[in-house]
Amino acid sequence: MSIYFNNAATTWPKPDCVARAMSDFLGSGGANLGRGTTSARDLGTMDLVLECRERVARLLGGYENASPVYVTFTANVTESLNIVLKGFLKPGMRAVTTSMEHNAVTRPLRHLEKNGVELKILPCDRQGYLDPEKLAAALDAKKADLVVLSHCSNVCGSVQDLEAFAAVCRERSVRLVVDTAQTAGLIPLNAAALGLAALCFTGHKGLMGPQGMGGIVWQPEFARLCEPLVEGGTGSFSHVETQPEAMPDRFESGTGNLPGIAGLNAALKWIEERGVDAIRAHENELGSRFLAGLKKLDGLILYGLPEMVDKKRLSVFAVNFEGVDNGILAAELSSRGLETRPGLQCSPWGHRTLGCFPQGALRLSLGCFNTSAQVDEALQILADSLAAVRAPKLPAQ
Repeated sequence: MSIYFNNAATTWPKPDCVARAMSDFLGSGGANLGRGTTSARDLGTMDLVLECRERVARLLGGYENASPVYVTFTANVTESLNIVLKGFLKPGMRAVTTSMEHNAVTRPLRHLEKNGVELKILPCDRQGYLDPEKLAAALDAKKADLVVLSHCSNVCGSVQDLEAFAAVCRERSVRLVVDTAQTAGLIPLNAAALGLAALCFTGHKGLMGPQGMGGIVWQPEFARLCEPLVEGGTGSFSHVETQPEAMPDRFESGTGNLPGIAGLNAALKWIEERGVDAIRAHENELGSRFLAGLKKLDGLILYGLPEMVDKKRLSVFAVNFEGVDNGILAAELSSRGLETRPGLQCSPWGHRTLGCFPQGALRLSLGCFNTSAQVDEALQILADSLAAVRAPKLPAQ
């Protein structure tokens, strides 16, 4: 079996309990949410969804004593960010972001910019970090309505100083929205304590759940200010012809991904039992081992922080090698049993900042189910693959 080093795209494998929970829901439950009676099947679905909201609120620091009411589910963090950004920003407003953003932030903001929203992009340094003082200066120079940024780069693993950014925004009464796609489940987060307007998350990465699940942890006041992106049946307030104002119904029209919620709920329970700090410590240990081996390879160009520093870097490594195309190298690695991701990783802004646009980089991202033995084997595969792609090609006879 191949070694999977593409966990920044989606964690794999998942805990066994995730698939079991999804199968159990489809096989022995399966009722739609709020679209039935008071049968055991219908109540079971209601209990499941509430329990999952409660787990999210506890893990990510929901408002009003981690109330599940202010957790809404979406298909992924991209949908979450679209709901928040397009629901709040109107023509004439000003948004501030960073030069390390994923297209999940970039593309909605560019769309809004074309429709009259002013956009300010703050440059990060060559390791992918934004100095909080630069954010403070930008907000002091001109008032902003919203700051939106990724907690961690999906390209190179650089973790921003979220506490400092939150303090800057609170002091200036500017709303802050955070994309936690890479950090939820790996770094402790508390939306209420930080004063975030919205914490957007995905279920299929550090939260160890299935694809097709994401969500938003809302500040109550901010939720009231955002217009729903989709309107329709909610299984509630059916006598009203307009979208309900009540949470979480306001942002959850149509049938949700209930098997996905079952899987995410099981994954969150699994994380609770092991602890976020323990999971991160294991990944940091693997990352340190892998980084030490990477540095021994000839021609390495490493992007991001050159050392593993807890809560400043995750085990997501972007590299190039002198004279080697990262796409060709990725194909060679795959043929030898190491799964990675070459290219731009949906973050052209990030690659420009790091200095590897347009060629992109080879990304190798470790996860909690990787082992030290796999790290050592992966380094050997990488060395052998580099030798193979660098070998002179004999002319055809």
